[in-house]
Amino acid sequence: MSALPLVSAKWLALRARADDLARSTRLAEAAARLAGRGPLVVHDLGSGTGAMMRWLAPRLPGPQAWVLHDADPAILSHVDQRLARDELGQPITVRTRVEQLADLPVRAFAGASLVTASALLDVVTRDEMRAIVDASVASGVPALFSLTVTGRVRLSPRDAADAALGAAFDDHQRRGVDGRRLLGPDAVGVAVSMFAASGWRMRTVRTPWRLGGDDGRLIADWLDGWIAAAVEQRPELQSGVADYRRRRDAEIADGRLRVTVQHRDVLAWPR
Repeated sequence: MSALPLVSAKWLALRARADDLARSTRLAEAAARLAGRGPLVVHDLGSGTGAMMRWLAPRLPGPQAWVLHDADPAILSHVDQRLARDELGQPITVRTRVEQLADLPVRAFAGASLVTASALLDVVTRDEMRAIVDASVASGVPALFSLTVTGRVRLSPRDAADAALGAAFDDHQRRGVDGRRLLGPDAVGVAVSMFAASGWRMRTVRTPWRLGGDDGRLIADWLDGWIAAAVEQRPELQSGVADYRRRRDAEIADGRLRVTVQHRDVLAWPR
């Protein structure tokens, strides 16, 4: 099975502030109650450089041991566990595990207190989602999934080209990659349906990025990826992209462009 689409450590660092501002503290507090008192064992899927760990660990009691799962050993090399502390400021222990989600054993989370993931579910397949749900249910471990895109993007000021680019981007998110059909904006609905079928309870919360004048670099990089994906999906859009980008770059330079990228956080737990 092919790996998940790879991302760079540079991109993860650039988006970290926006991610942390967007994540649901309410669901994090609920996850902490479900996880119970320490010592805790937390499995973080598609962990990247450990951003979810650095954000969530201070909101959980200690002592804590985290297991970071990712298919990319290179990005795991950027994990710095010294930056993560529990709610009392004590260090946590970290292990890394290189593996594909499709290979996730059903007992992967045995003995765990909590399962987490960030910006992951929209880039997995239905089979990979099933593996995550089955492993969580088999071990009775609550799961907190952060920042799953929903396909809703708003740019202000609006532009006539926004709708076509947005629709093409959403289609690209559902594309097939090396035999893998990604869930894209449908991911939250699929996750909720699978957990519900297992009799679990769920809460979902909107967690949008709200980017403005102080986020010019992030907006520019996000716009690069958004446009590139849209044009890859619908090459006929290429003819208008240069003019569109010039308009948007002028708005970024003036601090006028505002971008809202909708996500949802999901908390699932056994009854």
